Amino acid sequence: MPFSLNNLKAQPGSRKASVRVGRGNASGHGTFSGRGIKGQRARSGGRKNLRKRGLKQMLMQLPKARGFGALSPKASVVNLSDLQAKFPASAKVTPELLLRAGLIRSTEWVKVLGDGKLTHALQVSAHAFSGSAKAAIEAAGGSALVIVSATQPKPRRQVEKLAAAKP
Repeated sequence: MPFSLNNLKAQPGSRKASVRVGRGNASGHGTFSGRGIKGQRARSGGRKNLRKRGLKQMLMQLPKARGFGALSPKASVVNLSDLQAKFPASAKVTPELLLRAGLIRSTEWVKVLGDGKLTHALQVSAHAFSGSAKAAIEAAGGSALVIVSATQPKPRRQVEKLAAAKP
């Protein structure tokens, strides 16, 4: 039998009858017919152009964490106890080595803090040192070299803007 428009039929089970709501409580879809109790959405034709909500509802929908992002990037922090554990005596410690050792995530701005003890001499290079860290490194016979960058780290927004401008 050749196919033609008059003998085409849908596959069995592909056409499902729609649920008939509002046919009494015994049907399971009676009383409010799945539309809730009153209100604009319960009325016929009441879903388009819903009422504008007030300022309080709008504010309640905003995320709770407000505030602003810092303009300059946060320093990657390393403690003396980390240096003691990861590096042998008389080693030269640079931000690149700290990154490879897994102590920091970015070499952009590294600061060494004085938490912990340092028993062997290290040559530590970083962008900033706390007073106690510098004193502890020098007391152990090492040296604390401050990396002077030509420019202060650029604010995050400025970095994003420069990255977007590049082709």
